Amino acid sequence: MSTSSNRTRGANKSASKSSAATGSTDIFLNRELSQLAFNRRVLAQAEDPAIPLLERLRYLCIVSSNLDEFFEVRIASLLAQNQRDGTPNILPAAEPMERIADESHALVERQYAVLNQEILPQLASHGIRLLRHEDRNDAQRAWVRSYFEREVRPLLTPIGLDPAHPFPQVVNKSLNFIVELAGKDAFGRATAIAILKAPRVLPRVIKLPPELSDGGMVFCLLSSVIHAHIADLFSGREVLGYSQFRVTRNSDLWVDDEEVKNLREALQSELQTRPFGFAVRLEVAKNCPEHLSHFLLEQFAIPARRLYHVDGPVNMVRLIEMADHISEPTLRFSPFHPSFPARLSDGSIFSILHKQDVLLHHPFQSFQPVVDFIRSAAGDPNVLAIKQTIYRTGMNSDLMEALIAAAHRGKEVTVVVELMARFDEAANINWAERLERVGAQVVYGVVGLKTHAKLALVLRREENGLRYYAHLGTGNYHPTTTKFYTDFGLLTARPELTRDVNEVFLHLTSLAKPKKLNHLWLAPFTLQKELIRAIQNEAAIAREGKPGRIIAKMNALLDESVIRALYAASSAGVKIDLIVRGACALRPGVAGLSENIRVRSIVGRFLEHSRIFYFRNNLAHDVYLSSADWMSRNLFRRIEVAFPVLDKTLKKRVINEGLNPYLKDNVNAWELDADGRYHHKKPRGKQKACGAQQLLMQTLGTPLSK
Repeated sequence: MSTSSNRTRGANKSASKSSAATGSTDIFLNRELSQLAFNRRVLAQAEDPAIPLLERLRYLCIVSSNLDEFFEVRIASLLAQNQRDGTPNILPAAEPMERIADESHALVERQYAVLNQEILPQLASHGIRLLRHEDRNDAQRAWVRSYFEREVRPLLTPIGLDPAHPFPQVVNKSLNFIVELAGKDAFGRATAIAILKAPRVLPRVIKLPPELSDGGMVFCLLSSVIHAHIADLFSGREVLGYSQFRVTRNSDLWVDDEEVKNLREALQSELQTRPFGFAVRLEVAKNCPEHLSHFLLEQFAIPARRLYHVDGPVNMVRLIEMADHISEPTLRFSPFHPSFPARLSDGSIFSILHKQDVLLHHPFQSFQPVVDFIRSAAGDPNVLAIKQTIYRTGMNSDLMEALIAAAHRGKEVTVVVELMARFDEAANINWAERLERVGAQVVYGVVGLKTHAKLALVLRREENGLRYYAHLGTGNYHPTTTKFYTDFGLLTARPELTRDVNEVFLHLTSLAKPKKLNHLWLAPFTLQKELIRAIQNEAAIAREGKPGRIIAKMNALLDESVIRALYAASSAGVKIDLIVRGACALRPGVAGLSENIRVRSIVGRFLEHSRIFYFRNNLAHDVYLSSADWMSRNLFRRIEVAFPVLDKTLKKRVINEGLNPYLKDNVNAWELDADGRYHHKKPRGKQKACGAQQLLMQTLGTPLSK
């Protein structure tokens, strides 16, 4: 973590005194343990019997997906850092890697227990069964054998290990099998071990025909199909033991900022090697023979503490395919349809923005107005230019098609595509190539700094000259995530904001030093400084005996300079509420350090993603929306923007929709204790249940009947 000692000397001094007063210098919580604690909160959703059954299964799959990325990126980066300089890349006085491993193992064990003891039995009670080989009847076994012979066996290539058949290259997170054989091969040699890769083109969850399902739905896993017939692949040999296995590899792409000449070409080359990064984690079946798991550990150079024996499929994420087959509405959340802002229903979007700003709160309100904004610009003969940043947008995007259409019509289209958006690199390269083919100007931000800001700008010729229109948001221009992530977006024609947006685009394309912006806070130049200044301003107000108040909502809070400033503000008497969905390194409620700080996390139906910063500022009620979390990477190593909500009515909306309900939530809220543990907030006595997301669905959205 980066620390700006010059800018936060006062905060550092105050925090040091406070920590000394408590008898501890460990004023920060461990990042990795905090990330694992977040996944425990997600797992709690899967454990909640009040949540529909298929949604509980989805939460289990989300935990698995999160853990995959945790190992692929976070643990891999710690290991890489240790290899480079021999020092652990963790906070001072943090727990050792053994504690992280213990917590990870406990989380995985509980995850499979929920699957096997709760989710699958309850699905079976609804006639939905996931059958292992021993559970299938004769007719089902016959069908599975036929499926194996017809669809699976022709694609299998077992590799018997010997000097001419070395251990094969195993792709990241792929399904594989290790097989121990007795007897001799066709050439009279005692080759004891074989490796079998499951074809990636085959579905991992297979639905059996209705006539074999006893009136319900029956599924089996590809791993189970292969297990049942693995002996058929080694005629004349006895199978002594076998296990499915999966290896997780380092998946963080790296390019040399100083040597790279064409970022897109360098990244395309890196993408080819991503599936074969160094191994980080090994998963095997629960009943895998010990000597086979040790053999695999040696092959992948993985220590025993990163070996996971799992009681089920080694890739639980694939079970989402089973949920996708099932349409039973009682097993899912009630359908929800976002509302369309009434003020955008009458007249052109440009004439509307002439009169007023428009605030959008997703997913409770539709993202369609943002798509319409770009589409209208693409088709408007008076629009001369469109500029937009793209971080994540997916493989299919109406918005990107609108940009391509605009370029086809001869408009000046400039797109800042972030090629290093993790796991979206290939999609972004594809869009960049398509945009360039139709004449759009495509740039890739700044080498070494990810462009994470969410900005779009339209330049339109009007009677009084050129007029700027802008969209500024907290979330990605992604058609799928806008339906499940909570985010705010602002459509505006205010010159004081749109001029700043244009200056940001000029900075990104020209690489010239950005001019002084009037309202936007821009990382890596001013965002951290302005945050610290705003926090310190509240502390100064509190020291004068006036109310100091900070409320902030974000995905993660890890930057030391910001945390120290918050500690100093707390010591000065500022009341601080932080709504941090994921990892949080700040310790709340410590006497003499953070007794005026509360931290809570909301985990519900939608993924909390908006970043909101509120400062009371002597009743000025400053409200900023941002793409940036309070992390060092966002403040110092990314292009990020925080923008103010200037319209008083919309400012109240942000407070009343994005902050206040979350502070009152006693359904999906978890409060952080000073020791790093979270406890679930629940209604007490006659207290009414209050869920922020549920309230916003009722007040903003348009629920549909089942």
